[in-house]
Amino acid sequence: MTPYRKAPMQILLPPSETKREGGFGSLDDSLLFAQGELEAARATVRAALEELCAPNADEDAAVKSLKLGVKNRGELLRNRDLGESGVMAALDRYTGVLYDALDSSTLGLDGRVWAGSHVQIQSALFGRVRALDPIPAYRLSASSKLPALGAPLKRVWGAAHAVLPPCGTFTLDLRSKDYAALAPLRDGEGYALHVAQRGADGETRALNHFNKAAKGDLVRRLALRGREIFSVDDLISWARSEGLELEFQGGTLTLVTEIGASARV
Repeated sequence: MTPYRKAPMQILLPPSETKREGGFGSLDDSLLFAQGELEAARATVRAALEELCAPNADEDAAVKSLKLGVKNRGELLRNRDLGESGVMAALDRYTGVLYDALDSSTLGLDGRVWAGSHVQIQSALFGRVRALDPIPAYRLSASSKLPALGAPLKRVWGAAHAVLPPCGTFTLDLRSKDYAALAPLRDGEGYALHVAQRGADGETRALNHFNKAAKGDLVRRLALRGREIFSVDDLISWARSEGLELEFQGGTLTLVTEIGASARV
């Protein structure tokens, strides 16, 4: 098992709806981040999900609760076999725009070790997990409703995460709003990153699809360089050395990226 150390900087990522299939072995909750503090919430959410997706349960109700379409209705099966379907590092399990840009398979050993110490992912099923924590494929999003839970996911996870100590000396929050709401940072605990693109008129405009790619690229660069960041000034200085435009105004961090520029011309 890869040893973990307490790193000064922590980066918080959202998960993705899409997951890579496969893996080896079985789920061992004791290997997950902060299992002592999050164990009860993990067990409660998992039990509610498994009840919703049980073979004898109302499949149409489960599809509605998990917001599945016709093409991905079969993903209910994932939730029936969480314990034995095989596990892999969370960083490898998730796919999609952000994780494609991060490209964990090409980080190399040093980059992966860095990610294991510096990156956490906000799962709707497991709460915060470290990048290298072994998890199975599953289907559950921050906006899903689990009838047996008797409360919104954000209430269950918010209370569970509230007892955790601050993430690190410097926390960079790249989560989407829905996932940030599952475990809100305390005042002064970290900074959310906004992504924008500069137009021909010199004005910056928020991005949607390409904002994920820019975030994945940023984390990849940090992992490959093995950088330690202790403050906003450190991050801005490092970004400048990478040729990245990072602004900090009014307490807001904004990454101005060229990713996706050609697609918007």
